[in-house]
Amino acid sequence: MQIRQRILLLLLFSLFLAACGGGSSQPSKGDVIVYVAVPLSGFQANGGQTVLGGVRLAAEEANRSGGLLGYRVVVRPLDDESDSDTALANVDEIRNAINGGERVLGVIGHLNSGQTDATLAAYDSLGLITITPTASEESLTARGFTKFFRVNANDAVQAKVDAQFLVEQMKARNVAVVHNDTEYGKGLAASLANALGQLGGVEAVRVQVAEGESNYAPVLAQLQNSAVDALFYAGYEIEAPYLAAALADAGIKLPILASDGAFLAATIDEANGAAEGMYVSAFAPSPENAADPQWIEAYQAVEYRNPDTYSVNGYVAMQVLAAGVKAADSLEADDIAAALRNSGISTVLGEMRFDAKGDLANPQIWIYQVEKSEFRQVK
Repeated sequence: MQIRQRILLLLLFSLFLAACGGGSSQPSKGDVIVYVAVPLSGFQANGGQTVLGGVRLAAEEANRSGGLLGYRVVVRPLDDESDSDTALANVDEIRNAINGGERVLGVIGHLNSGQTDATLAAYDSLGLITITPTASEESLTARGFTKFFRVNANDAVQAKVDAQFLVEQMKARNVAVVHNDTEYGKGLAASLANALGQLGGVEAVRVQVAEGESNYAPVLAQLQNSAVDALFYAGYEIEAPYLAAALADAGIKLPILASDGAFLAATIDEANGAAEGMYVSAFAPSPENAADPQWIEAYQAVEYRNPDTYSVNGYVAMQVLAAGVKAADSLEADDIAAALRNSGISTVLGEMRFDAKGDLANPQIWIYQVEKSEFRQVK
């Protein structure tokens, strides 16, 4: 009987604390919608799903702490299918939600620069905060959209770090630059060539391949006729492993540095062993390097799968959005944007600050190498 009385007293005490605002509180003012616009089907589905998982975890954490200004965060995914026309058509769903009286806070997306570029004007016209977790094309933040931010370095930063790594760490002077035909691939290849030249390196050959390419015979032909020390690949995980495998099958032994687009488990899993030794640059460290075991367990509980590399980017993007709301004490996009430019934001990757354009004031690039079929951080 005494035990039951103690339990009853503890229950009454916890209810009293909740009524007084102590402990964790539940959102009570209604819902606020955050759309996550990423590829959730097709060849880049895994990348988009990892971003979505990170956003969901951060949103759940916010809701356990009372939500955003008392509103429950509801995460709604939008599948852009890695296609700019689809991404733009999906804006109608957001517009309809706003016209229907729903409170829409903003958009986290897109994964790729092409879809981000296609939708920025539409999001801005709807008065929405937009935070990309990974889009890196340099000009995105030069278009004057004051409510757009990105939590990753841009291609100019990545190119500079990658060129330095090629020249100083990989001891490469004559570099083959291979890239896919997306805005991202073409822009990064050009930036890399420029950065390489400033360090005394040479772009010995440049080859463009199609997005999702599987036939690398034309690339092999050009490489066999060129004296190069290393290969830089600007593209995605849907191409990089097959390029590595094609090189290995042809007996071409070249050290490879691939861009952030290849920093996913598929680059290792689909290369038939040929990814071993490959270097890959990244916009965030892997979850194992960025977060503690409790974070990974919390992610698994929300997503029922292990986090992958872009999970950190999605989580940080939602952290930034939530911090902006709290710093502004407002759900209005202009207020949030002003707060983000005037505040240091605490994230799992450390403090983030944004410049007037919405770029990070302190961008970082990480370098990994495939070792025993796993990404191991080397820089």
